[in-house]
Amino acid sequence: MENNLTRQEAYALLKKYNKEPFHIQHALTVEGVMRWYANELGYGDEADYWAIAGLLHDIDFEMYPDEHCIKAPLLLKEAGVSEDMIHAVCSHGYGLCSDVKPEHEMEKVLFAVDELTGLIGAAALMRPSKSVMDMEASSVKKKFKDKRFAAGCSRDVISKGAESLGWEMNDLFEKTILAMRSCENQIQEEMEQA
Repeated sequence: MENNLTRQEAYALLKKYNKEPFHIQHALTVEGVMRWYANELGYGDEADYWAIAGLLHDIDFEMYPDEHCIKAPLLLKEAGVSEDMIHAVCSHGYGLCSDVKPEHEMEKVLFAVDELTGLIGAAALMRPSKSVMDMEASSVKKKFKDKRFAAGCSRDVISKGAESLGWEMNDLFEKTILAMRSCENQIQEEMEQA
């Protein structure tokens, strides 16, 4: 896997096409979650790559919502991003807005956690703490079953993501909560500086 962007370059590229704090915070969350998973699953030497794929996964969503994962390759190629990274970014939309299938374990993780971080983030905002630090998988499971809660977060994608990784849903919930805890404070600091 070829990573030819620094984190600073990737973040500047993200901000070139994304201005909404919500979208930037989501990108930072997925970045942190992907870094945690890389380390957790034994890909520590590729953690920067995993994180940058997470940071850039929705690069085209804000400006080109109707061309999500279609416009991304053009924007990324223009910035000199590797074909590996472009494949990873586009694979997170598999079956929704892309026919690029997640193949590498990193792509499967990105596919599984993208929607799930949104659901967990929305559930955290309902808590008195507004944080994932005191969240349990059982709370996420309850919100997951309530189709009206965070209705924009596809339960089908989350389920397919867990299945493609060979994980139980509860494992995916627990791991992703831990991953989000690992980066929550850093993201808050970065959002305050933005």
